[in-house]
Amino acid sequence: MSPHFLLFLIAGATAGGLVNGLAGFGTALFSLGFLLQIIPPPEAVAVVVIMSITSGVQGLIVVREGIVANPGRLARFLVPAFIGVPFGTAILAVISAGALKITIALFLMLYGAFFVARRSLPRFERPTPLIDCLIGLSGGVLGGAASLSGALPTMWCAMRPWTKMEQRAVLQPFNVAVLALTTTVLALKGTYTPHVLLLVAIAVPVAMIAAQIGIIIYHKLTDDQFRRLIIGLMFVSGVLLFAREAFAFA
Repeated sequence: MSPHFLLFLIAGATAGGLVNGLAGFGTALFSLGFLLQIIPPPEAVAVVVIMSITSGVQGLIVVREGIVANPGRLARFLVPAFIGVPFGTAILAVISAGALKITIALFLMLYGAFFVARRSLPRFERPTPLIDCLIGLSGGVLGGAASLSGALPTMWCAMRPWTKMEQRAVLQPFNVAVLALTTTVLALKGTYTPHVLLLVAIAVPVAMIAAQIGIIIYHKLTDDQFRRLIIGLMFVSGVLLFAREAFAFA
């Protein structure tokens, strides 16, 4: 394992863990840009899903009261997601590293643009159980394909009249549960070889430490500061990753 390889592995784990602790999601969005430079997509996603779970479990403590207060809301997202995960892992088997990196970059930029324009977008005050279920299903597919289970649910929850704690009480357990199932499916397919397990053993402790730092920052932010920080992180990271991939393609 070369110094270059190890540097990218640790950088990916640090970026993913920090953002997960801060926002309750985003491990894959910020980690895969690094990991896909050094390992194939199935292995990269296999490492990231375990990082996401271990980082996310720490965050569950932060939102435990919100989960207990409204378990039905979480279930509307989570149950359909379990149906979508196997379809996502089937896509992962055929997607290329370049295509996956471009997908990650586009989602990052979409996130940033969405949150900038969010105030001019409609807000859904009434219960929307059917849309919740469809968003959950899509999150399951994206979770299985690229560990992006939180992408669409995050944007949808942001359009609801929920506080940052209420949003996180859906997103954090949703991501952990969906990615736990993704890990199981990947394990059954034989993705977790000794080499991948070695990468996991290096990345997970780094991600957990970074997640703790992210949680500390989260507690110090107001709702407005929280939104602005997430917007900035996602949009800038997406632009940089997209530019790098577009330049490499050219």
